[in-house]
Amino acid sequence: MDSLNYDLLDPMKSSTRKHPASSRTKETPHGKPIPRRRSGAQNVDEDPRVVVGVDIGGSNLRIALADLGGTVLGKWSASTKETSSPEMVIAQIGKGIDSLLKDSSASRSSLAAIAAGAPGITDREAGVVVATSYLRGWRDVPFQSLLESAFRIPAGVENDVRMAALGEHWMGVARGISNFVFLAIGTGIAAGIFANGTLLRGAKCTAGEVGYMYVPGASEQVAQRGTPGSLESTIGGDGIRQQWLEAGKSSAHSKHLTATEVFDLALTGDLLAKVVLDRSAQLLAYAVYNISLVLNPSLFVLGGGVGMNGALRDATEAVLQRYSEPAQPRLIISSLGQDAQLMGAIRLALDTVERRTE
Repeated sequence: MDSLNYDLLDPMKSSTRKHPASSRTKETPHGKPIPRRRSGAQNVDEDPRVVVGVDIGGSNLRIALADLGGTVLGKWSASTKETSSPEMVIAQIGKGIDSLLKDSSASRSSLAAIAAGAPGITDREAGVVVATSYLRGWRDVPFQSLLESAFRIPAGVENDVRMAALGEHWMGVARGISNFVFLAIGTGIAAGIFANGTLLRGAKCTAGEVGYMYVPGASEQVAQRGTPGSLESTIGGDGIRQQWLEAGKSSAHSKHLTATEVFDLALTGDLLAKVVLDRSAQLLAYAVYNISLVLNPSLFVLGGGVGMNGALRDATEAVLQRYSEPAQPRLIISSLGQDAQLMGAIRLALDTVERRTE
């Protein structure tokens, strides 16, 4: 299903079906029945079924356990800096699941599905992580099959930013909104796009790779495989730090500032920091405006460590005041923060259960 319409599954938009008590079914928030398992002659439920959501980052692995109503039962995290191969990540996921199940007094047999978000180009339908520059050795990795083989349950795999968009659409500021863009700005830049209630992936699963976008004032160098694109190299986290160094601040303290620290410094009146903030906001405004002309979304949700900075959002909005035709883009900071990906992964895991039981 390449174009599942999530509006049809949204708890605010779908009507709850009624089922006879004898059917032994349970409702999810989306109005979809999930059969309960029976326990022998007593005809009572076994361990309550649960799902697992996984967010695989370039440096950290985060896992959440949730019940079939979407309630998070626990979270677990670990570093992936020394264990980034697919096999080692699978092993870490298993360790995290065991820890969460133990803390929740649940067993492996209660697992209903798992879904994972990975950075880079991901083929959702094939379950393959095609390419990523954030995890060493990941190219054409059949990660869905690896998860299903390891845990013997249905699995789903998606790009991490699209996963965050799914989370915001389900539980965040974009709940009930059919047309919006989740714009993640951290070390990298990418977008998760909902159009008419459908999460877009594109013909080659690269929809939303806006870090490669060219805008006035950004780098004109052609990106090579494994290198950041024009927009990302200028206003991604590393690009902003490079702007700061080139602005002339070279003291031992100031040269190690992060992108968000530079923006916060601008609010104190530091002139060079304000130059970096204003330039970054200008380029981001160009990108947002161009995306809005093509997609006409109701909302841009800003996520990621850099994107959620209030100073950047405010400065970008100020620039966008000049670009109001045919429709002025609206910016809002993610309400889920770093949990957007995890909530999206939980939602995809729930959807995976539903599709297997229909």
